[in-house]
Amino acid sequence: MKKVKLGILISGRGSNMQALMKACQNYGFPAEMACVISNNNKAAGLKVAEQAGMPTFVVENKPLDVDKIHEILVQHEVNLVCLAGFMRILKADFLNKWHGKVINVHPSLLPSFKGLNAQEQALKAGVKVTGCTVHYVTSEVDAGAIIAQAAVPVLPNDDIHSLSKRILSEEHKCYVEAVRLIAMLSRKLERP
Repeated sequence: MKKVKLGILISGRGSNMQALMKACQNYGFPAEMACVISNNNKAAGLKVAEQAGMPTFVVENKPLDVDKIHEILVQHEVNLVCLAGFMRILKADFLNKWHGKVINVHPSLLPSFKGLNAQEQALKAGVKVTGCTVHYVTSEVDAGAIIAQAAVPVLPNDDIHSLSKRILSEEHKCYVEAVRLIAMLSRKLERP
């Protein structure tokens, strides 16, 4: 059975990329890694990907070279683009080309706490539960259709670090599950 090919975009350590990479190593997982692209040539995740034998690429950051990203993704026959700690907003023309094929993980239960510093926003709001969301990427930040979510309790003694660590642990599981669901659905859609 044909696997969905993933293109992973990172800016930093790539822990969500690593979770996806580990899942893709399982024989029955319906997706495989095709390439890793970063807008940061010092991203720690690039070394991890290179050591795993993944094709890796660095693209111009300012301005972000979305044409090069598109070219690399097409060259590697990517079916699904996974933003994994990619700290740049993709332009509408790129998202139009990849409509319904770009997903992201965000550290809150969307639609609450969009944008940067979601964990800090949750702590300041005094919520008792937050979490993470995997969603489709649209031109409006953190507003695309939700694929999967995982809840994380906010503990009385939490600070940004402790809460972020627990949310990140759930992100790794939630992202893998979302990719699995999308890949399984796309397989079913391809059948005559």
